[in-house]
Parts: sequence; C-alpha cells; structure tokens
Amino acid sequence: MRLTLRRALAMGATLALVGVMTPGAAYSQDDPRSCNDLLGADTPAYVVCHWLAKPEEALGVALFWGANDGANLKEATPSEGKFLDCSAAGSACPEPPGGGSEGDENSPFPEGADDGGAPECEAGQSCSVDGHGEGGDGTVAGAEQTGAVTPTPTPTGTQDPAIAAAAQTPAGQAITAAKAVQLRVWVDTELADDWKAGTETFTAAVKRIGALASRPEVAGIRFTSQLGYNTTFKTDEEITAFVTAASDALRQAAPGKRLGIHTVVPELACGANEACKAEMRKRYPLLAPEKIESPLIAGRVDQLSLDTGLLYGGYDTWKIDAEQAHLNQWIQVRARSWDVLAQVAAEETGLVGQVTADKVATRLSTPVKDGAAQQVNVWTSVQNAQGAVSRLTAWDQLKKLVPIQRRLAAVYNPAAPETDVAADLKKLSEVFGQIYLTTA
Repeated sequence: MRLTLRRALAMGATLALVGVMTPGAAYSQDDPRSCNDLLGADTPAYVVCHWLAKPEEALGVALFWGANDGANLKEATPSEGKFLDCSAAGSACPEPPGGGSEGDENSPFPEGADDGGAPECEAGQSCSVDGHGEGGDGTVAGAEQTGAVTPTPTPTGTQDPAIAAAAQTPAGQAITAAKAVQLRVWVDTELADDWKAGTETFTAAVKRIGALASRPEVAGIRFTSQLGYNTTFKTDEEITAFVTAASDALRQAAPGKRLGIHTVVPELACGANEACKAEMRKRYPLLAPEKIESPLIAGRVDQLSLDTGLLYGGYDTWKIDAEQAHLNQWIQVRARSWDVLAQVAAEETGLVGQVTADKVATRLSTPVKDGAAQQVNVWTSVQNAQGAVSRLTAWDQLKKLVPIQRRLAAVYNPAAPETDVAADLKKLSEVFGQIYLTTA
C-alpha cells in the first residue's frame, strides 16, 4: 500500500510542477494561479494553463515529504475510504431497477450459479458465449474459416518436434557450438534451386531451414548468394518472384528472423566513368543498382551483402585500380543511402592464404569507413576450380581489429572444418563477433 501511495504522491508532485491544460472557461485571465504565460503564441484560445501548485508551493510539498530521510512519507497510511460491504451485518444494498441483484466482491453467487463459467448447451446444438462461436472471440470456427493457416499450439514447456530434430543435425550442432562461444549466428543457405525445382521441393526446404533458424540464438537467414550474377535466373521477373516467395515463406516459417541476400553491383565501382558504367550494365543486365534496390524498398530483405571480388582487376580497362574501385563502390553505396532501407554488408573473399597486414586493414576498413557498410563478412576458406582449398591465415592481423570485432562476421562451412567444428568456432570467436553457417 505504501508503494501505491508513493506513486500517487510522485504523480501529484509532477502535475504540480508542470501544471495542467484545462478549458478556458474555467479560469479568468487575472487568475493568480494562471500559467498562461508559459504557453506559445499559437496556442488555441480554448487552452489555458493553471497551476495546481505554484513552483514555490511544489517545492514546499517536496521538502515536507523528503524531510528526515522521508520520515513523513514512511509514516503515511492509505485513506480509510468509504466502501460498502453488502455482507456486513446491518448493511443494505439497494436492488437495481427492473429486478435482479447487485453485490460487491463478498456477495454470494445467486442460487444455481456456476463459478466455472462454462455455458450449458442443448443437445445437438453448438454452444456460444455472448453470441460468438467457439472460443467466444468473434472468429468463425471450423471449416467456415478460409485463407488462414492456424498453427498447432505446442504445449507449454515442450519444444516443437521439428525444431528439436533440426538441433540434432550437423548444422544444428554447429549452431549450438557457435552459441557456446558467444557468436551471433546467421544461417547461410541457397533456396534458388529449390524454388526452381517446384512447390514441393521449395516448401520442404523452407520448412527445414525455418526449423533450424527458429532457435533463439539464430539472428537471421541469408537465403541466396550471387543473386542475378550467376546463371540461375534469366529475367528480372524471375528474380522478383523468387525473392518474394522466399521472403514470404521464411517470414512465416521463422517469424522475427532477419532475411538477407548476397549479390554484386558491378556498376558501382565505375564511379563517374560513364563508359565503364555502360559496359557493366551491358554485361550484367540483372545487376543494375535500381534492380538490386527494389527488394530493399519492398521490405523483402533486411540485409544486403555486396561482393568485393570484381573490384580486384575487373576494371583495368578503364584504368581503375583495385583501391579506387573499392572506394568508388562504397562511395556510391553511401550516396544511395541503402543503409536506410537495410543493413549493408561487404562480402570479402580475398583474405585467405598469405596476405599482408596492409591488405587486411584496407579490405576490412574501407567498407565501414564513414558508415558505407555496417559489417564485413569474411570467408574463412575458398575452393578454386581445381578443388584446392585456401584458408584464412591472417590471425595476428585480425586480432588487432578488436574495436570493430562486432562488425566482422566469418562465413564458415561446418561440413568442411579445418580441425573440428567446435575448435574452429572457438578460434573464430577470438576475432569475429558473428558467424554465417553454410547450410545445404
């Protein structure tokens, strides 16, 4: 009770200090408690300000209750109040007009009343409460309801069987290991081929990925890579249909998880070179900036990862070296304000094998400089056309980048570990804050 009283007093003191707005008819202009002088010149005439307690009075109130370490407040007791107990001897509660009965919380139930609240149903008829169907919420029950899928509730204290089964798969065990070393997890998968294979294959893939990503330690799902760059899709319409279908399905299968895509926008690295931009649009018609921007505007994805692979040697024809191409790309990204539409990440595949400290610093710092990208995704291994695998080796250089550790994410395939998954993830957690787990 004292807590309630203190809250009431605190609220009263606040109102006293601030004053209240009331209709103008209640107070005259020469009212000594008027605070109209605090109102703006454009305040409507019917709005006035009146002090419940002037500032000096409010100060006195606060000092009274705060004196002697709040002794007055501690000794205060609730008002006795005036309440009517209809069950008390000598009390009489009037009956409402038209018959019936009224009572307070101590009044007994009417004769024959059932405290359980369950309606009585006549044989062969469906029950209703307050004119509503089963459940009493106004929704149509049974076969009459269409266009919606009602999920089967999971009993309290139990786990969805599909999620429990997904946790036992190699990918699920890798998520558990990543959580143990405090890595933020993304599920990195490819749904484009499943979508092209037909509804049945696509639905099964979404269900599998959704169950895996529904675990609380998973932050998001990247559902496609090299979108528009590889040969999977031939038209803008195909890409739009795929991204729409995948986004809608995943948001239903794993609600609350962020969705991402990976691609490349070759034109951005051209900078102001018009000949370069024209050629890149001709070579990669599905990768014009406005086309990549479309799903961001539509809210289909929450993260866009831009590959940096083309930046190194792809623009020599126009005398744009790798460093300038890098700068051009991120200046263009920043100028387009894509970070307002989604999180932007740089995809870095060029740090495997033997690399210099300068190369590590440049490739990781340039994208995040001036806020062009919010994070950098670093591949931990790359396999060439001959099958040879190059792995990340720049551990000493990466450990020096602790201030931006949370902006660094490792792209890791648990199906091809360097040592074993648990050991690999522990090592990665020393320099990365996030992990993209490649999942079939």
